[in-house]
Amino acid sequence: MSAPPTERAETVLVRRPGPEELHPARAHRRRRVVELSLAAAVPLALVLLWQLAAARGWIDDRVYPAPSTIAADGWHRAVAGQLWPDVAATLGRVLSGYVIGTAAGYALGLLMGSSALVRAALEPLLDALYVVPKLALLPVFLNMFGLGEGPQVALVAATVFFFVWISTMSAVLAVPSGHRDAGRVFGASRWQMFRHVLLPASLPAVLVGARIAAGVAVLVIVAAEQIAASDGLGHLIFDARALFENDVMFVGIVCVALLGVAFSELVRLLGRLLTPWSPRDDERTRT
Repeated sequence: MSAPPTERAETVLVRRPGPEELHPARAHRRRRVVELSLAAAVPLALVLLWQLAAARGWIDDRVYPAPSTIAADGWHRAVAGQLWPDVAATLGRVLSGYVIGTAAGYALGLLMGSSALVRAALEPLLDALYVVPKLALLPVFLNMFGLGEGPQVALVAATVFFFVWISTMSAVLAVPSGHRDAGRVFGASRWQMFRHVLLPASLPAVLVGARIAAGVAVLVIVAAEQIAASDGLGHLIFDARALFENDVMFVGIVCVALLGVAFSELVRLLGRLLTPWSPRDDERTRT
């Protein structure tokens, strides 16, 4: 005689909505405040630690001046008008080279991404040039353009070109074939295919490459100014180090950092305006 079947206890899981679901706007503001607080707290803590180390003699303040000394010297140079010519010289070279390199890289990236024959003809050559350190090209540009602004602008343009070219070509190749097929079904012309299919689908990835290129452009121009310039932030840093004016050297380094952050954020803001359909960075990383 078989035993009667045992009864199974059923467990019901009830999920209650969290604060992000009940009050999404409030939760987003709270999360944003926490993120901004952390972004400010970390560099502030490092600066305070540096100040404390210089005040207590843990580090040699002749080699690593205290942040208060650097700030005072920077303020003095800014008020006296000694800092702005170097900032303007560096900024002008970065902007000129960046515009030229971005335009050339985007145009060629679109062409190579759209044409397999052009890609087969040019990609091996450009891949070989891409791996060449860009500072190694500075003597070449000096021979081509002579002393002055030309070699430095050309160096920035060459650096930016490769970043934008690679991101543009990869973005165009990554456009789903279904998008292209839909455009052909509706009888889209070449311009319409570019305007309504390739451009919207590839532009977010292109702007990511452009943002990376913005930071690299600042790095390259500072290195170039240390070698072949009589002004600019790179020349200021190198000249101050040679004269053992370490406080002035750090003023130049801080200006380079601020310039790089501002330029990168400007490109990101431009990307948000040009691609309102693209997810924001905080939406990609939100958990």
